[in-house]
Amino acid sequence: QVQLVESGGGLVQAGGSTRLSCAASGRSCSSYGMGWFRQAPGKEREFVAAINGSGGRTNYADSVKGRFTISRDNAKNTMYLQMNSLNPEDTAVYYCARSAIGSGYTTKGYEYDYWGQGTQVTVSS
Repeated sequence: QVQLVESGGGLVQAGGSTRLSCAASGRSCSSYGMGWFRQAPGKEREFVAAINGSGGRTNYADSVKGRFTISRDNAKNTMYLQMNSLNPEDTAVYYCARSAIGSGYTTKGYEYDYWGQGTQVTVSS
């Protein structure tokens, strides 16, 4: 079993920055791709960013490209999402997840098997 716990959310002013963390426990996730997703009120969950097992390859949604950076520290079994230039449209619950397809990354939510409980990010204008 794998447990994923997000932290770092909160209230941020537009134009500001924050960093989310996703700590994994139970089993190492270093051999698996991981990703961040988000869900805003009244909207479907959407892909934000993904990273492969080694951390050498990443992929971003167009809406966050150039503003968000995904990274991981396999020694700490932790993944991060650095979020810069935030705007109110980034307000959502952010979830981290572990890929079920191995060390590669994927943008498809159904290809992830373990999910965190989510952390709220609210961007005020």
